[in-house]
Amino acid sequence: MSSDITDNITKIKLGISHGDINGIGYEVILKALIDIRINEFFTPILYGSSKVLAYHRKALDIENFSLNSIRHPSEANHKRANIINCTDDNVRVELGKSTELAGSASLKALERAVEDLKNGEIDVLVTAPINKDNIQSNNFRFPGHTEYLMHKCQLKEVLMLMVGENLRVGVVTGHIPLKDVPGTLTEQLILQKIRILNKTLIEDFDIAKPKIAVLSLNPHSGDNGLIGKEEIEIIIPAIKKAQEENIVALGPYAADGLFGSKDYSKFDAILAMYHDQGLAPFKAISFTSGVNYTAGLPFVRTSPAHGTAYELAGKNEASEDSFRQAMYLALDIFKNRLRYKKLNENPLRVNQEMINSVTKAGEHY
Repeated sequence: MSSDITDNITKIKLGISHGDINGIGYEVILKALIDIRINEFFTPILYGSSKVLAYHRKALDIENFSLNSIRHPSEANHKRANIINCTDDNVRVELGKSTELAGSASLKALERAVEDLKNGEIDVLVTAPINKDNIQSNNFRFPGHTEYLMHKCQLKEVLMLMVGENLRVGVVTGHIPLKDVPGTLTEQLILQKIRILNKTLIEDFDIAKPKIAVLSLNPHSGDNGLIGKEEIEIIIPAIKKAQEENIVALGPYAADGLFGSKDYSKFDAILAMYHDQGLAPFKAISFTSGVNYTAGLPFVRTSPAHGTAYELAGKNEASEDSFRQAMYLALDIFKNRLRYKKLNENPLRVNQEMINSVTKAGEHY
């Protein structure tokens, strides 16, 4: 496929919300942005606080690195990392502690970043970890970023998708108590999640015919109803309806067998029934480089796969790998979406692309 479709996307504006100021958010952001080579691929814009940035920079003993202060994304310096101040000077950093001020600061940055993202002022958003407790307020009554973004976009369903180098895991139910999972699962909900997953694999990950493994809810896939009937009554009917829509969804598979045998590698993505069923094996396999992606949104949002990690705050021990991967994944998905849209707007171009590709390949033989 020709690369000229995306040649004009050389300076994507990548927004970053600073998350909880008392955790490792600023550490991983600073460590990722200090490598100036990233400025060749996108323009970073941090929604945060210059005061908090200076505090963490001093705590980490980082010298000779500063961000360009701006008021609006249109003022961004494309050769440097930029920062938009979203909090007042009264903000106070207390490393490793959950505080009301930290929750307020994380929400202010998130609200401004999402508003700019919805208005097209920035192209993609990477969210640093928040504390899901201290961020709660009249303006934020959600279990996490995923539900907040779904609300802001007035959507009924999105999909939390964990993305690793060779593994993608989505979840049907997200941040809800385990006791509520069986009652929440319905045939329609599972089918909706399969549809979102299939669509995102095609449009966001450039996979022409995705192959999806759907996990069971009960051990041993319910043993034909002996230890649970959800597979027979809910999950299998949802899979069959997906197959009728020409989606390659297979299962249900018992999670322990699929991950233990490494058969997960035969699929483009795995759909788990609940949070820990999918995220526990995912993080065991891809913890340091995993990315949390919200599929089904009209824009691109990613996040590192870890939390605030208060116990590491200020110790210069946190790895920035996951955050760096979150930035690059956002970039890749943005380009894939644009490529998909342009090719589908002009189907004749797809045929010409294929002809050119085959012709070029033949020149090597």
